[in-house]
Amino acid sequence: MHSENVLGEDISRVLITEEEIDLAVSKIALEIDRDFQKKEKSLLLLGILKGSVVFMGDLMKKLTVPAEIDFMKVSSYGSGVASSGKINILLDIHREDLSEKNIVVIEDIIDSGRTLSYLVDYLKLNGANSVKTCTLLDKPSRRTVEFTPDYYGYEIPDEFVVGYGLDYDERYRSLPYIGVLKSEVYSR
Repeated sequence: MHSENVLGEDISRVLITEEEIDLAVSKIALEIDRDFQKKEKSLLLLGILKGSVVFMGDLMKKLTVPAEIDFMKVSSYGSGVASSGKINILLDIHREDLSEKNIVVIEDIIDSGRTLSYLVDYLKLNGANSVKTCTLLDKPSRRTVEFTPDYYGYEIPDEFVVGYGLDYDERYRSLPYIGVLKSEVYSR
């Protein structure tokens, strides 16, 4: 726990507790179970690396419908804290059975909406039977495109958050809660 204490010193406040995250993940799992229990095509959870890994792992454990998993790595960030606006697919999904899949794209947080909007179109163009989106955190005040996730845990204010898979400079992912990062950490 020593590393959490050191990392925790950079957090100005806890925005969403570990218990609140668990409740949100349970709620989302129930919604996905409801929507996919009677579908003919199988469910594929498509995690967007790296931030979604913790959330997706917990979500999978709470689902009762059978689901396969796969991953993509997509970047819209340059160096720093602002999105570059350009979508780069760093690791693509290579499957010949997309037409047999109902995909739920799993993301940690939605800001501008550009990445997920792009991915939904991309996956449909590549033959996916259906595509829905799921995020733990939604930050609609930062939208630059018209986009609403199908499943989400919490709508949050425009603050720089880390923890539970979300990082700044590859740090803070291991925090079990969502915390607001002190501005002096990313302003250095």
